[in-house]
Amino acid sequence: MRKAGVGIDDIKKKILNLKGITIEMNINRGRKKFDTLSGTIKDVYPSVFTVEVEKDKSALQTFSYYDVLCGNVVFLSEE
Repeated sequence: MRKAGVGIDDIKKKILNLKGITIEMNINRGRKKFDTLSGTIKDVYPSVFTVEVEKDKSALQTFSYYDVLCGNVVFLSEE
């Protein structure tokens, strides 16, 4: 469900400010499946952003800003 009072532009700015910083995230994969991911925001694009996984440097995960807006991706810590 969409968070009231927060717009997609606000989320884009927040993620752009976190670029290059190690973060921890909770990800709702659907059907009662949740993952915790630790990594670094590598690139920020107009519709999506990529996260380089800390455990496997060659692995990239891609998320849309809408995932953050709806609460499917939640940032736990920002170092």
